[in-house]
Amino acid sequence: MTALSLRALNRALLDRQFLLARTDRTPLDVIGRLVALQAQEPNWPYVGLWSRINGFTRADLTVLFEDRKVVRSALLRSTQHLTVGDDFLRMRPLLQPVLDRTAGSSYFTRNRAARNSATGHGTGLDPASLVAEGLALLGGRTLPRRELARQLAERHPGHDGRILAGEVELRTPLVHDPATASWGSWGNRSAISVTPAEAWLGRPAAATGDGEAAKELIRRYLAAFGPAGVKDVQAWSGLTRLGEVVATMGAELRRYAGPGGGELFDLADAELPDPETPAPARLLPAFDNVLLGHADRTRIIDDEDRPRVMPGSARVLPTFLLDGRVRGTWSLAAGTLRLTPFRPLRATDRTALEEEAHRLLPFVDGTTVAHDDRPATT
Repeated sequence: MTALSLRALNRALLDRQFLLARTDRTPLDVIGRLVALQAQEPNWPYVGLWSRINGFTRADLTVLFEDRKVVRSALLRSTQHLTVGDDFLRMRPLLQPVLDRTAGSSYFTRNRAARNSATGHGTGLDPASLVAEGLALLGGRTLPRRELARQLAERHPGHDGRILAGEVELRTPLVHDPATASWGSWGNRSAISVTPAEAWLGRPAAATGDGEAAKELIRRYLAAFGPAGVKDVQAWSGLTRLGEVVATMGAELRRYAGPGGGELFDLADAELPDPETPAPARLLPAFDNVLLGHADRTRIIDDEDRPRVMPGSARVLPTFLLDGRVRGTWSLAAGTLRLTPFRPLRATDRTALEEEAHRLLPFVDGTTVAHDDRPATT
């Protein structure tokens, strides 16, 4: 097998993520190519697309929500993602066991087992009944999540309605309405409204997530994140036992040896860019795909820097790339976009980073670029 260096993997990832050069493709095409964009907070996918697409505007994505071509919902790893509507309908059944596993955690089961505060007896609330009741309350229409929670709590005293509504959202395909999925205030919105996906998109999800669906997901993943190992695609998707699926894909996959000797896979016809291709300065949003697409993330970030970007409580901070690697974080507060490098930057890198930050300013309604005090080096 051909051995690939860390730099070769880095440039392949950046190329497939449109981070070596911005693309002229449409936002719908780019979202489809990337499979899904993490969307824990509504504004961040907009920034991710701005960093990848020439001339991207907020309206370019908002209109896709309004036209029901892109949806935001729980998907990969049971977290909120935005994806092309048709892709959502194909992928959700395949990924449903992952969401069911999350819904079966003690956080949710303890709530369903809670006792009626008036009678002192358990209610025998089971997952299937909960989903059926939630869908009946929704009635095929859009409903604020807090209203769904209120009505569920009314019917089941002693149970936390918010947790019940969250479990319904995990166990059956619901999508967020455009008003709460689109650009708005910074920070995670609590006032989310949900709609059954079938009603919103006008067609049902695929019947099952079968073996062919798993193969297609692996192909799509490799097109956006490859070359990669089985553990990488499993970490990205939340699925398990994908090695068995990869073993059946035979000649349609090419094998490589990774920097540590582990086996990596790629599409047989996928091209790799020259490892010496220059990589421009880029500002990435919180939770960006490029940081979350692998179990082994050393192709994009040094292990020693990961705690600075992923400090706990499920947070992934906004970052910036220099020469293709994460070299610091950035934040936005009161109009100031603040750059925080992990180490002193070379003067040329600092200049390139500041230029990119100034380009981003009007998009995020910022006014000023500032640096934490880390003097540049020559």
